[in-house]
Amino acid sequence: MLEEKNIGVLSQRVLELIEKYQSLLAQNEMLRQEVIKAKAEAEAKNVQIAKLEQDLIYKDIGSDDLLSKIEAVLGR
Repeated sequence: MLEEKNIGVLSQRVLELIEKYQSLLAQNEMLRQEVIKAKAEAEAKNVQIAKLEQDLIYKDIGSDDLLSKIEAVLGR
């Protein structure tokens, strides 16, 4: 009788561990998907930042060119 009770308790604990394991697997997958999404968003932002930096460099070059033309007109 005592052995059957122990087996029943152990069986219950094993089932609880299996449920907890499955719950943690699901949570892990959800967190993995969040990490993937965050990495993709970060990469998109990095691309956008690089584009804006290139635009800024181009505009700086354009303003330098414009300044040179103005100075040429003014004879400086």
